[in-house]
Amino acid sequence: MAADFTIDQGWDRYTDTDHALWRTLYDRQSKLLPRYAARTFMDCLSRLDAGDGVPDFRRASDMLEKATGWRIVAVPGLIPEGAFFDHLANRRFPVTNWIRKPEEMDYLEEPDVFHDFFGHVPLLLHPVFADYMQAYGKGGQRALGLGRIENLARLYWYTVEFGLIREDGQTKVYGAGILSSAGETPYAIESPSPNRIGFDLERVMRTRYRIDDYQQTYFVIDDYDQLFTATGVDFGPLYERLAGPPEYAPADVLPTDKVYTKGTQQRVLGTKTAAE
Repeated sequence: MAADFTIDQGWDRYTDTDHALWRTLYDRQSKLLPRYAARTFMDCLSRLDAGDGVPDFRRASDMLEKATGWRIVAVPGLIPEGAFFDHLANRRFPVTNWIRKPEEMDYLEEPDVFHDFFGHVPLLLHPVFADYMQAYGKGGQRALGLGRIENLARLYWYTVEFGLIREDGQTKVYGAGILSSAGETPYAIESPSPNRIGFDLERVMRTRYRIDDYQQTYFVIDDYDQLFTATGVDFGPLYERLAGPPEYAPADVLPTDKVYTKGTQQRVLGTKTAAE
């Protein structure tokens, strides 16, 4: 492993079973996309042509670099925050090189190559989202020095991982954590359980999140330009405000929120529907 925590992908070492599992995961999620996924995500995913097996990062990087200047770097798993932010700030996206086992189809404790590549890489072909990811990396480097990583992590969680977007009057998914999950993809759009609230930067950065279950609240952007514009400001004054209260629970709905759906929270209350 190099000093920046990168490794060789080792594409030649993937087995037939690995490639078959990738195809199963890819086909399962692809069937859900037309109904639930953002149009931009679907367009970008189709350009990657990655349905036949575990993708070769070098080939995908060549396409990304021509489109938006990004490249993929292979990593063995989760890496330290400083290294992660440095990669993003320099338009390098870390992708885990291992793939889950068949018995882990529906639940993983850490992201694998399917989550990282299928969920994250497509939108790096979108110029505005690609710029947002680089800006996030640079912001992360500053947040490390100011001790505000927790607030910035919430922004990543509620946008890059679990973000929703409005398209043609409908709510769609663009977050990687949702789009790589067969269960959470329909849940995020159709379930009456979660809140769906209009994106507000400070609100998001004050809101805790779930790591052990589907989300209790999703934040909805109008478009990627809104996301980039809202986060392209000096976070210094914002961090000063965030140092004090309030802080919000994952299910809170505020009087100032733009509420698309006020959830029943039936999942966390133990009254899951059959579909969940």
